[in-house]
Amino acid sequence: MTKYGSFPGTRPRRLRTTPAMRRMVAETRLHPADFILPAFVREGVSEPVPIAAMPGVVQHTRDSLKKAAAEAVEAGISGIMLFGVPEDSKKDAVGTPGTDPEGILQVAIRDVRAEVGDELLVMSDLCLDETTDHGHCGVLDEQGRVDNDATLERYAEMAQVQADAGAHVLGPSGMMDGQIGVVRDALDQIGREDVAVLAYTAKYSSAFYGPFREAVASSLKGDRKTYQQDPANFRDAMRELALDLEEGADMVMVKPAGPYLDVLARVADTVDIPVAAYQISGEYSMVEAAAEKGWIDRDKAILETLTGIKRAGARNILTYWATEVARKLR
Repeated sequence: MTKYGSFPGTRPRRLRTTPAMRRMVAETRLHPADFILPAFVREGVSEPVPIAAMPGVVQHTRDSLKKAAAEAVEAGISGIMLFGVPEDSKKDAVGTPGTDPEGILQVAIRDVRAEVGDELLVMSDLCLDETTDHGHCGVLDEQGRVDNDATLERYAEMAQVQADAGAHVLGPSGMMDGQIGVVRDALDQIGREDVAVLAYTAKYSSAFYGPFREAVASSLKGDRKTYQQDPANFRDAMRELALDLEEGADMVMVKPAGPYLDVLARVADTVDIPVAAYQISGEYSMVEAAAEKGWIDRDKAILETLTGIKRAGARNILTYWATEVARKLR
């Protein structure tokens, strides 16, 4: 006969026995309010345009974008991050559509605010990559390099027109030095102290952005390694974090999310303001592609990736599954 003392006295499995038990002891829970939906709106189209590299995601028309915003409100998510895709003929070296009050992004902001009011945070991407004919996030100098300070002047103009259009939150995503301080000053100068700034604090030069290039009809040649962060570096992200906080960021973000959970966790442990993470296009597309081939369980994989991001410390998650997952959680 085996002696009782030879059995383990502590059995962690007792807390995993049933779904009810697992729910009760769960340390991390997803909620619809955790999510922000990134959405693309394309100028000059009469029907939504499917994005081949991102199954289930489209470039919206103005009307279909308003519908998506209304559905997001119904699902209970917190925000919608808008990206404007202008007609190619309107792109130029300085990204004029980005500061034109009638540019597609500014028009879309007004459309969505008119549709949902304050029931959904209307957030706007503040960057030049969608509007320049060279596809970079800033103005180029005579040698073809991104001119940091000339770009900041453009960002200040963009901040003001996006705020005037009705954005609740601006997301400067170009990774220019000093961008948060310049955007904050530009907003304050026009009396828009109420508009929040979400800093893309740790935005890495990632291979996982690939499908996004199609989504925004990018004109980029080359790469963005001279201004986005090196995937090999961690301390660099913490330096950026300190600068963004000093310059007045209201929220900070890590992008991409999945490959940089270590960075996300450290950022979340360091600050006392909300931390967001962006589950980017490549992360989305990998799950969708593997699920389409029957290699993984799509719904379980989606929830697992999102739970991992929240467990690492994200208060909010930008994900293309935002509305879908929020509906299921409700």
